[in-house]
Amino acid sequence: MNFAEKLLAASRKNNSLLCIGLDPDPELMPDVDVVEFGRQIIAATKDMVCAYKPNFAFYEALGTDGLVKLDQTLRHIPSHIPIIADAKRGDIGNTARKYAYSIFDIFGCDAATVSPYLGYDSIQPFSDYTDKGTFILCHTSNESAPDLQMLRCHMGSTTKNIQLFELVAIKASEWNVNQNIGLVVGATEPTPIKLVRELCPDMPLLIPGIGAQKGSLTSAIRNGVDANGANAIITSSRQVIYASKGKDFPSATRLEASKLRTRINQLLTRKQARSLDTTSAPS
Repeated sequence: MNFAEKLLAASRKNNSLLCIGLDPDPELMPDVDVVEFGRQIIAATKDMVCAYKPNFAFYEALGTDGLVKLDQTLRHIPSHIPIIADAKRGDIGNTARKYAYSIFDIFGCDAATVSPYLGYDSIQPFSDYTDKGTFILCHTSNESAPDLQMLRCHMGSTTKNIQLFELVAIKASEWNVNQNIGLVVGATEPTPIKLVRELCPDMPLLIPGIGAQKGSLTSAIRNGVDANGANAIITSSRQVIYASKGKDFPSATRLEASKLRTRINQLLTRKQARSLDTTSAPS
């Protein structure tokens, strides 16, 4: 089973497009070990998600045993649920191969986030793992994303003037020879999601920015899902995993995840109903 198949199976099994980010921050966490924190978050939500997204930086920041704690945490994720390594790797080819080997072969993750800035030879070592997913940063959810990502550029003499994130989406489609590339598109701006989905109608989109970054869930569903109401991975981290700092954090996390999944499914149902009305309306 490749990444796309595993993602679809988990999404259908749990009736969910929700991905929970695992970002253990000692300043925000309850008084519990990092591995136990992750274990309880996973145990409380494993029937509500389509994927988990561990952020490698939060584990690396714990020092020499941080990656051990990451590995121990990942072992608590059920084997049928995809793991998306939020590592944002991007380096020259021989280094990228080591990054890919680490994420896929050592930690056993099913997908990884990568930066496109160095071009195709920094992406290929990841996409060469044909059973794994590679999510290229396209339009991110941080405030400074427009500094570079919305700059105007062109590709060839006949190509209209476009924004850099659109060019990334176009190049990602060209690089997607193994049909295992996706794009990261933040929910904080509605237009980029719409434009990227139009450029890449069948590509999976990893959509962060819901919750703490105040991205629009309505826009993420309306513009992010594909024609079949799939291929959108709605990610939330702080809003869900830090729903409580007390001993009740597993139940608080479960409640927050449940509310978010319900809201996603409500919006998805409305979108599908509108699409049906449009297609069935007399011309």
